[in-house]
Amino acid sequence: MSEWWSYRLTDFLMFSPRSYWRLVELYNRDVWPAQLVALAAGLLALWLAASRRDGAGRLLTALLAAAWLWVGWAFHWQRYAAINWAAPYFALAFAVQAILLVGLGVLRRDAQTRATAGLRQSLGWLLATAGVVLYPLARLLAGFPWPQLEVFGLSPEPTALASLGLLLASGYPPSRSGRWMLCIIPTLSLLVGGVTLWLLAESGG
Repeated sequence: MSEWWSYRLTDFLMFSPRSYWRLVELYNRDVWPAQLVALAAGLLALWLAASRRDGAGRLLTALLAAAWLWVGWAFHWQRYAAINWAAPYFALAFAVQAILLVGLGVLRRDAQTRATAGLRQSLGWLLATAGVVLYPLARLLAGFPWPQLEVFGLSPEPTALASLGLLLASGYPPSRSGRWMLCIIPTLSLLVGGVTLWLLAESGG
């Protein structure tokens, strides 16, 4: 029996890179042309984050809630669970995030407030743009075929990345505690997703 110190982190990966990217490819083929709708929704979310019209913040959080609910159900629950035993828990976390977005954002009646210009807002716009536009573009430039691209509203990492940025850039909901509460699950999702992608790369995928 091998000693514990002889194992690498990649030995604990429950699926091969080929299995994961094949799953992503089949998922994208199944939902096509939802990618076009998701891109339009992402651009709309960027506009809503910049808008100061009444109701823009509530509409933004409603759009984000729909994205989180869809990814939790269609990706984690319906597909990722086939190769990862933890996926149903990810689906539950995504559903909780959608509920929090509705409760702390959609159902609030606070007037839209202008986010304070500064590092937080600049970081927010960087993350939001990266999640909606740069994430799939970077993967395309890296040589990934289009069926394996991951986009906001359909895949976990760009959805979490864009959501963090949109919340920080928009300054909505106005409650600072509520806004930071909405950032917890996206941050954890990015950490888990980042480690998974790193392990896949280390395994040759």
